[in-house]
Amino acid sequence: MSRFRIGFLPLVDAALPIIAHEYGLADKQGVSIELHRDTSWATVRDRLIYGQTDAAHLPAPLAIATSLGLDRPAVPLAAPFMLGLNGNAIAVSTRIAAMMHLDSIGDVAATGRVLAGVAQAEAEKGRKLRLAVVHRYSSHNYMLRYWLAASGCAPDRDVEIVVVPPPFIADALAMGEIDGSCVGEPWNSLAVMRGDAVIAAATSQIWNRGVEKLLAFRAPAIDERRSAIEALLRALHEAGKIASDPACAAEVAEMLGRPEYIGQPAELIARALGNLLILRGAEAPTPIEDFLMLHREAANFPWKSQAMWLYSQMIRWNHAPAGQRGFDEAAAVFRPDIYRSALAGIGAILPGASAKVEGAISSPLGAGSHSGRLIMGPDRFFDGQLFDPDRAQDYVASQAE
Repeated sequence: MSRFRIGFLPLVDAALPIIAHEYGLADKQGVSIELHRDTSWATVRDRLIYGQTDAAHLPAPLAIATSLGLDRPAVPLAAPFMLGLNGNAIAVSTRIAAMMHLDSIGDVAATGRVLAGVAQAEAEKGRKLRLAVVHRYSSHNYMLRYWLAASGCAPDRDVEIVVVPPPFIADALAMGEIDGSCVGEPWNSLAVMRGDAVIAAATSQIWNRGVEKLLAFRAPAIDERRSAIEALLRALHEAGKIASDPACAAEVAEMLGRPEYIGQPAELIARALGNLLILRGAEAPTPIEDFLMLHREAANFPWKSQAMWLYSQMIRWNHAPAGQRGFDEAAAVFRPDIYRSALAGIGAILPGASAKVEGAISSPLGAGSHSGRLIMGPDRFFDGQLFDPDRAQDYVASQAE
């Protein structure tokens, strides 16, 4: 039986490899999973590139940055499977929430403008808001920056953006070290439960189908272990069915809450799985449409256009060099060909295209598929912008700070 050592962080969107292991789905495919929990994305990435693990639960931009050598010598990675879409929220300290008069999670554009105003007022007093993201190369960083910039706040001038690993976000808020954060669950909800934060926005409100975590392999492994990797992907696909089944939510939440996985109360995890968040204090849970998508609508398909949008943001914030070569190399990290090969013949939805115009779908829309019936839900950016991968450089040129 082929073994896969998989590194992960304690987050709800690490669910699929954990479910595949705990429910015996990997065993049924003739592979075994050994899970390695860490506390920072840098450690998860380093274990993978130095061979201590075979695969990793990883933020999509970090896989791209590692492959392109943006923050260290390049180590080519391959991502044939997304572990989910969305799943993050932006929380602010109770002090900042009071300054914002934050009472609901409604109009994300209006909330962004209010936050921008507070940030600029604080900056004029000589105290910039300190906002935490989980890694420089993370969707959290790029979604937060995208929202702030579109709301009138210059992220590199009006606020200070720092890196705090996900398991330490709630403690950093409690200690007053940060004024807000963008992180995945259950760490927002833990800060809210403790009374130290209020959730201001979900990233699904910023981009309806925002690209998030993926399963990354060292690129040579794709050829060296092709059949075993495809078997693992089939196990993850089956795990997605369980993760998205409301009848399994309580059981899955209890399992994920165990100390060796997330180590936090099951009720926080269950709410995230059910697209619910408590925004402040002891309020009733608020439904957040498509807050976390772990399986449906081909959520696990690695769209090359999503990799290219992420690269556009890396260019925008001076984290990567401009040019078509970078876009091409970023897109090459995502491997829809492996996804299709692995899931062919089992009834999985297999999109016919490998790229699409991001932000163009405003209501459910049928799309071409080699297998199954694909209905794509809204994928709008909150500011109505479109990203056409065939005009990627024009898109970058059109973006202001």
